[in-house]
This record gives sequence, C-alpha cells and structure tokens, in this order.
Amino acid sequence: MSVFTHLVAELGRLLEPVLAESATAAAIVLFTLLVRFALYPLGRAAFRAATPGAGCLPMLLQLPVFYLMYQSFSSGDELLGHRLFAAPLGARWSGALEAGGVFGPQGLVFLGLFAAIAVVAAWSAVRGRRAAAAAPVVAPVPPKGNGKGKGQGQGAGGALAAPTAEQLATMRKLGGVLPLLSFGTLITAAVVPLAAGLYLLTTTAWSVAERAWLQRRAARPTTGGAAA
Repeated sequence: MSVFTHLVAELGRLLEPVLAESATAAAIVLFTLLVRFALYPLGRAAFRAATPGAGCLPMLLQLPVFYLMYQSFSSGDELLGHRLFAAPLGARWSGALEAGGVFGPQGLVFLGLFAAIAVVAAWSAVRGRRAAAAAPVVAPVPPKGNGKGKGQGQGAGGALAAPTAEQLATMRKLGGVLPLLSFGTLITAAVVPLAAGLYLLTTTAWSVAERAWLQRRAARPTTGGAAA
C-alpha cells in the first residue's frame, strides 16, 4: 500500500505547479489511465473472444488497485488532506450532505462526479443496445458428413459449427442488458471516498471508449472486403 501511496503522491507533486490543490485528484486519474493502458492487451483479447462476459478478466484484475485506492483514502494519512476543488478526496457523499447539503461546496463536487458517471453509463448503454440490435441472427449450420475424422460439433472441413439460434438470441439479450450495469457505478461512487469515485469514473470511461475503438477497428476490414 505504501508503494501505491508514494506513486500517487509523486504524480501529484509533478502536477501541483499546474493544478494546485487538485493535483492529487488529477494524479489519480493519470494513475488509472496507466493501469488501463497496461491492461489494454487483455481487453483486446477479451473483445476478440466475442462473448458478453469477455471483459470480466480486466475488471477483476483491477479489484486490487481499487482496494488500495479505497484503503489509502479511508484509513491512510498522507493523502487524506488533498482535495478536489472544495471536497476532500477522502470524503463521502454522506459527509458532503452533512457539510453543506446537496448544493453545498462539497455536494456540488459529488454532483459533478455523479453527472459524469451517468453520462458514461448512458453512452455505454446506447452503444450496447445498438450493437445488440445490429448483431445478425445467423441460422445454425448442421455438420455435414458422417463425422469421421472430425471432432464433435464440427462441420465440413473441420470447421466448428455455428452457434444455435437460441445461443445467438441469448447473446443478443445479454449484450443489451450488460451495459446497463454501468449505472450501478453511481451507487458505488455514492458510498466510497471521492478518490475511489474518480477511479471508477476514469476506468468506466476507458472501458466504453476502448470497446468503441475496438469495434471500429474490427469493422474496417469487413467494410473494405465488402467494397472489394
């Protein structure tokens, strides 16, 4: 935990001449981006797996980082004095309400955080529903021949048989529902320290942008091939 605290503190010191007392908050965002950049190869591999739960591994690998963030701004001492505008990075939504109400100085910082998370969650939901609606329903291809020399579930030429219509329908439904889970981040951000909420906002925004980027790259060869 001390290594994590030291890294965030050093990043904050580098940014302090420009961002003053909000430098540590910016350091948290920068640290989160570095973590997600390191996990990008896993995210790309999960996207190529083409299953609704393929992104679970990168998310699970972030849990230790989130835990360290939570602990550092809950029980630590070196970082608790830093702020994002008027709100301490160790403050929670309940404390902000007690300090000045919903529209108090701290409450407005949390409202801005919640609004940003809601925008990202809405973007994720819209993209997910569009992708689910655009996904073609392909009729299953029955295996040909007597199966000699081929593994179970394989068709002619040793190729795997296409998913059944029921499997495709299930994937389409999950693809439309899973993005809505991003709105659950709002609940989490309301009960964790502000610093952890910043981490959630940054990593969720990265996830949505990363998937949009990968989908765009995956569509380029298909478009080019169709045009040819």
